[in-house]
Order: sequence, then C-alpha cells, then structure tokens
Amino acid sequence: TAQEVAQALEPLAGHYAEILFAVGFLIASVGAAIILPLSTAFSVCEIFGWESGVNKRFVDAPQFYGLYTLQLIIGIAIILVPGINLIAVMVLSQVVNGLIIPIVLVIVIILINKKKIMGKYVNGPLFNFISIAATIAISISAVIMLITVLREI
Repeated sequence: TAQEVAQALEPLAGHYAEILFAVGFLIASVGAAIILPLSTAFSVCEIFGWESGVNKRFVDAPQFYGLYTLQLIIGIAIILVPGINLIAVMVLSQVVNGLIIPIVLVIVIILINKKKIMGKYVNGPLFNFISIAATIAISISAVIMLITVLREI
C-alpha cells in the first residue's frame, strides 16, 4: 500500500516520510496524468498523419483532442473503481510498458539498419549485437516481471 511505501521511507526521511511521499506522489501523478496522454495523442496522430497540437482548435485536430480526452476518461474511470489497489495498477502499468518496449526496440533496430533511412549512420555489426542483446535482456526481464506480478495477484 501507499502507507507501507511511506513507512519504508521513514528511516531515510524521518517523521516527514509520509509528507515527502505524498508530495512526490502528487507531483508524479499530476505530471503523468498530463504528459503521458498528451505524448501518446501526439504520437498516434503523427503515425496516421492527423493534425495535432495544443495550439490547434478542436475542429482543426479532432482526433488529437479525442484521443487525449479518451485517455483521460479511461484513466479517471480506472482510479475511481471502488476498492481498487492503486499500487497494483501502477505496477501493472509498468509491466505493460516493459512488455511494449521490446516491440519498440525491434522496430528501432530495423529502422536503424535501413541505409535508405539512416544513410551513413546505419548500425554496424557491433552496435547491432549490443542492441539485439539489450533487447533480449529487456524482453526476458519483462517476462520475469510479468510472472512475478501475476503471482502476486
């Protein structure tokens, strides 16, 4: 629970641990609630060639604002579920991120090896080995994390 996390900080922060944790949690949550849906909406719109930007009106970028709003509504709906363990939700969201990262890395490795895109900056054998090894290590770590979290549920 959040209370247990705050108590674990007590040896480091003293009796201010709960306040320190609460302020840090609030800042991280507000930042994430604004930045993550916004960057996702930008990315999706970029992929599909849709207009995007906070400086645009809704009629000029309906997909952008629609995606952003939908993500906010889904996030709000999840945290308002009565009795939901928000720490478990946060951990699960990070596990999902960990499972998605290898897919992104494979795409990046493919792109960085295309001479047409990268020109003279295309990946060499050593960097391919390092990037593939890192992707495999991250993939294994993500699967282990998933198994660990599923055992806790």
